[in-house]
Amino acid sequence: MKDKVALMVVHQKRSSTGDVGLKLRERGYKLDIRRPVFGEKLPSTMKDHDLAVIYGGPPSANDKTDYIKYEIDWISNVLRDKKPFLGICLGAQMLAKNLGGEVKRSKDHSIEVGFYDLKPEGIGHKVFKHQKTFFQWHREGFRVPNSCEIIAKGEMFRENAFRYGKAFGLQFHPEVNLKMHSMWLHYAGYMTKEKGAQERYHQMNLRQKHAKKINMWLDTFIDNHLTK
Repeated sequence: MKDKVALMVVHQKRSSTGDVGLKLRERGYKLDIRRPVFGEKLPSTMKDHDLAVIYGGPPSANDKTDYIKYEIDWISNVLRDKKPFLGICLGAQMLAKNLGGEVKRSKDHSIEVGFYDLKPEGIGHKVFKHQKTFFQWHREGFRVPNSCEIIAKGEMFRENAFRYGKAFGLQFHPEVNLKMHSMWLHYAGYMTKEKGAQERYHQMNLRQKHAKKINMWLDTFIDNHLTK
């Protein structure tokens, strides 16, 4: 029997695949973790992989660096081969740009760092039926073309989650667990002082309130949309 393999694209040496990676392993998937930022190549076809995930990271999808353009263009291979794809934060913005959308900051340069409510749209009423509050960590957001289906809107960034065939773009971070959250606050805590961001104590209080439901939501999302 052929092994199930998930291709995971991350953007730093210390990057973790978080709870998405953990849950895929629990479901019998092997993780093929690659870092194009360090020159690692991505496959030209998805014949040896069952799904792909592109994670977030410090860069902007608008950066002119070669690996950013390479990853954006590479997404076409996943779409062509009709394999499930999940873009998280930067990964979602890359998917939007691949499809002809744009990535930019909010009008007043507010950011989302902390836990924020979503407003489901269309099939999003089913996707987000039991959980509508998620962890966010971003300065930029995406605007997608009409070929995409918006499934959730946000408070500061109107488009927060979308679908295109078997591909999903999520601006929020369902993969981030307590350990990752604490690390991000340690290394980039200065972002909590920017307009729109939540203070550390407020974030941790909201994590305690929502973590269990987000974890359950992620199980359902993976089973219904990423591994189905």
